[in-house]
Amino acid sequence: MENASLIKTNFHLLGLLEMEGHRFLYYVLSLVLFLTTIALSCFIVYVVLTEESLHKPMFILISNLLCNGMFGNCLFFPKLLIDLVTSSETISRNDCLVQSLSISLFAYYETLTFTIMAYDQYLAVCHPLQYITMMTNKKTAQLLATSLIISFTINLVATLLTVRVPLCGTQIKNIFCDNMSMFILACTDTSINNTYGAVVTVALFLFSLTVIVFSYIQIYHICRKLSPASSKKARHTLVTHLINFSIFLIGFLFIIIRHRVGDVNLPISGHVLLSAPSLVLPPLLNPMVYGVRTNALRVKMIKRLKEINKWRHF
Repeated sequence: MENASLIKTNFHLLGLLEMEGHRFLYYVLSLVLFLTTIALSCFIVYVVLTEESLHKPMFILISNLLCNGMFGNCLFFPKLLIDLVTSSETISRNDCLVQSLSISLFAYYETLTFTIMAYDQYLAVCHPLQYITMMTNKKTAQLLATSLIISFTINLVATLLTVRVPLCGTQIKNIFCDNMSMFILACTDTSINNTYGAVVTVALFLFSLTVIVFSYIQIYHICRKLSPASSKKARHTLVTHLINFSIFLIGFLFIIIRHRVGDVNLPISGHVLLSAPSLVLPPLLNPMVYGVRTNALRVKMIKRLKEINKWRHF
């Protein structure tokens, strides 16, 4: 038992072994997805930063969401690409802990960012006269900073709880590390880890869902009283946020299904298919949806593209 309880120095990512037979195809697909996400997100963030008319809470929140998406992608794709090229399937314990902490931070911060965006839209539509004072750029930055601190603290505690647990296995049924995959390898009881993870996740999710649902219901009721033009604009913005939040919820649902099903008749490919979308889809689709459906942003993006095209002809 003593030898079994030794801290493992390396983990084997079994999902990478599943990809070995078609690693060139997976490499090309992963590279295209990664570069597309980074390029789209960077371009939108650049447009927001350089266009003074977009220096407003709504666009600051969109940029923050896209930056968080790039952060999540950079945690996942670079190592995956290297592993596919080198046919490696191992990751050190320390790197695994860092990746697990960072990926959880991405997910929690994404949730809170969507919550702030819903609150911002609620104030803009339901309290338009007070909006300028209630939701300034400074207050937006303060809310985002607070959300980041809360997300980091929650996940740091979860990681420290995992660090203290002796592990008896080295095989992770995925292509990246996450906290759940690590502490199911524990030699000892992990009820504290399970309880803490369940409590903070449910509490955060219920809080965010309550704020988002309340905000959107209030916006819907107000839209019915506005003029046709104002109502159409508010509804358009509301649907845009709902589309992106739904994409995020789908990824979150996949993770819940994966952890609920566990090892019962679920192949390794199933673990990968249920966990990867939460890291790939939101960062990829968020810039596409906001870039297409947000009129003020779309206009400025087209303007910048025309300027770039002119420079190419000089």
